[in-house]
Amino acid sequence: MSLHKKTVPVLAFCVLSTVTTSFGFADDEYSENPGTEGNGDFTIGPDYRADPDLTDKGNPKGKSFEFSMPLADSKIYRGDDSTLDPKKPVRKERKIFVYIPAAYKDGDEAPILVMHDGPSRLKLVQNALDNLTISEDADRRLPAFIAIAVQNGGNDSYGSQRGLEYDTMSDRLARFINDEVLPAVLSNPAIKTAYPKIAFTNNPWGKAAMGCSSGGAAALTMGWFRPDLFRRLITYSGTFVDQQDDDAAEEKTYPLGAWEYHSSMRLIENTDKKPLRIFTHVSEHDNRAKDPESTYHNWVMANKRTAAALKAKGYDYRFVFSKATRHCDGKVFEQTLADTLVWMWRGYHADK
Repeated sequence: MSLHKKTVPVLAFCVLSTVTTSFGFADDEYSENPGTEGNGDFTIGPDYRADPDLTDKGNPKGKSFEFSMPLADSKIYRGDDSTLDPKKPVRKERKIFVYIPAAYKDGDEAPILVMHDGPSRLKLVQNALDNLTISEDADRRLPAFIAIAVQNGGNDSYGSQRGLEYDTMSDRLARFINDEVLPAVLSNPAIKTAYPKIAFTNNPWGKAAMGCSSGGAAALTMGWFRPDLFRRLITYSGTFVDQQDDDAAEEKTYPLGAWEYHSSMRLIENTDKKPLRIFTHVSEHDNRAKDPESTYHNWVMANKRTAAALKAKGYDYRFVFSKATRHCDGKVFEQTLADTLVWMWRGYHADK
């Protein structure tokens, strides 16, 4: 990938703490030092090419699974929230797509990547896993993470189930994924037949979330509110704008929704640094790129300011600005996603 580097913050990063999570993982049992390679701000384009590592090279394939979860069975997202607009349809059930790479060994405690708006870019991730879990280049090798693409609850924006899930500033989505989706994957009969001893790591550094648009904002919000659960976060064309429902309870604390990450509230800069590794991206012609700040809906402004806040706070972050592209542009994914995944998983190891 052709990247024009503008700045690289000098960060020495090592994960060390004495906090024990509610899931039995003690941070002081695990440390990693990913270094600073790939950190900082980058500009790509206007010419794009597909990364060969995101194509089918004929390497051994993993196994794909699909099942559904009725919303009515959920304790967190039943599809009947009081903020929903009755004119916006809600799914009766959501599909869950799971890809287990050939490199995964049954019984291992696998790292995971949760993908919003499933199946989303699952095919690209599958190819990356097929090609890079067996890479001979140690600096370009992915761990054998299991990809879990979760369908949204339906529709979009204010008053929608998708908006409730993705645009709300709370830990609700992180709890839904952790408490309901992950157990459903582990107990799925077809998956259990193929992998009787399947297990997920309880190390939050082994749990990543990824999305585009509101799904991207959701990925950051999952880690922001629950860093004890998810710490590697990938956002493309993130909706860091004011798209939270006006009647949401969270409006009292975050009146401008995800805009507050970089607003005058300076949520990122005024909050103690969290144990997170964060990728962000925005396109040159992303949504409402010419809107004034007063609309709280300029995606380009929002993402540039979010990246600047992450830099100012000293996060391990990577920000990509793509020229001559639009919202969630496929060309950007096809060129960058392998590099993004490699950067995101730098430093991860299974041993404590």
